[in-house]
Amino acid sequence: MKISIAKLSNSISQKFLASTSNRFQHYWKFAIASVMSILLAVTLNPFVVNAFNLSDLFRILPSAIQIIQLSSIGDNEEVSLGQQIDRQIQQEVRFSRDPAANALVRRLGQILVPTSDRPNIPYTFRVVDDSSLNAFATMGGFVYINTGTIAAADNVAQLASVIGHEIGHITGRHALEQMKQMAIAQGIATIAGVADDRLVGIGVNLALRLPNSREAEFDADRRGLLNMTRSGFAARAMPAFMQKLTKGGGSGAPAFLSSHPATGDRITALNQNIQQNNLNTSGGLNDGEYQRIWRSRFR
Repeated sequence: MKISIAKLSNSISQKFLASTSNRFQHYWKFAIASVMSILLAVTLNPFVVNAFNLSDLFRILPSAIQIIQLSSIGDNEEVSLGQQIDRQIQQEVRFSRDPAANALVRRLGQILVPTSDRPNIPYTFRVVDDSSLNAFATMGGFVYINTGTIAAADNVAQLASVIGHEIGHITGRHALEQMKQMAIAQGIATIAGVADDRLVGIGVNLALRLPNSREAEFDADRRGLLNMTRSGFAARAMPAFMQKLTKGGGSGAPAFLSSHPATGDRITALNQNIQQNNLNTSGGLNDGEYQRIWRSRFR
């Protein structure tokens, strides 16, 4: 059944724009424009114009809806999705019951959140009972720090740099962007919304198993560096901790440093940022008590 592009455009506009609020109308307009562009490109091809029919529309339109759905997700929906992912993560990792370790990470997080780029969402800081050097985060304000990372730090500034980096992933919405791309590619971000268990599965894989992109790592470094500096922690603690872990890591380099970009490139970028912006804060460096407590606690 052939169909007029003009009539199709009018029909879609009336049905979808009439059923949406003013807040999301621009997203629907974007989707409609995307669909119309695809349809126009298809119908201008003389080899396929005769084969195009209404069923093709329903194979194209869901992609536009998927883009709207995950691109326009609000803070409340993101936090809700993060809570679902966190519940699943709890089934796959063991959280530490050490009250002092949890208090330490939670306190540093509470110091960093107000000076972050997204201070208005709730954050949850968890300690993972794992001696390996790792830290990760998921959308909606969930940050996870391994006990091995706590033990490896020389002082609170270095630990704060790791937490700040993970907060940077959240403020940059990096996991949400990766989820959007993967969900659209797999065709599972349906109009049913963020309650889809398959989206939760993607979120868990992103947090525990899949590396961040080069751009996301650099962005989280930049955001974390500025965040910890605004909170008074020594900016140089971030590249110093990376340098220390790189020298001592060998083949067992920390998971959060093992993916691209190369750690050396990240260290260089951080030092340039510190120099160019004259970031000369010094808080949290001289802390012999930190080393006395944590060096032997988790080793």
